[in-house]
Amino acid sequence: MEPITVTADADVFTCNAYLIAGEQTTLVDAGAMPGVERVIADHVDHLDQVVLTHQHGDHVAELDAVRSAFDPDLYAYADHPHRTHSLDDGETVQMGDDVFEVVYTPGHADDHVSLISQSALFSGDVVVYNDGAFDDGSFGRTDRPGQSRERLIQSLEAILQRLPKSVSAMYPGHGNPFDAEIDDETVRAVIERALERAERRKPKYPE
Repeated sequence: MEPITVTADADVFTCNAYLIAGEQTTLVDAGAMPGVERVIADHVDHLDQVVLTHQHGDHVAELDAVRSAFDPDLYAYADHPHRTHSLDDGETVQMGDDVFEVVYTPGHADDHVSLISQSALFSGDVVVYNDGAFDDGSFGRTDRPGQSRERLIQSLEAILQRLPKSVSAMYPGHGNPFDAEIDDETVRAVIERALERAERRKPKYPE
């Protein structure tokens, strides 16, 4: 599995939206980059489903454009007018050719989920590799209304508890993807470092 970051050339603020080809061609998050549906069409001729990590604007702004172009199923934890399937903790969803476990990971967003297979983690915004605040292990911001550092810490712990040792790649909502074979470190180590930083309970972005 080699996801394509279809928002890589964005000149607006957006999440990373990942296209996974295979038996169930999947877009993880739709992003906020105008024209993302055309980038998707450059790589595949159909899209079976969109799977949302959460519904913040930078992850769903172009969802209607993607739906109009491909009419995919929509998987989401929280209600959405076009949701066709719910994502519930402990359930599984096939993306591409691999099966992923849904892990409910609130804190950055009440409806946040992460997705874990035997080889990869799609972490949304709960944990990222680098984002301008920290390199080699950072966590989603929790300083806005409705967010919670304590719940995010619990979510990071939940990911670590359910992360197979075989996971070697992490695809976050922001910053760079992480590949253990290239970066010479484990996904678990990156998440543990993010957890340690979150547990300091200091502002992520000091004034």
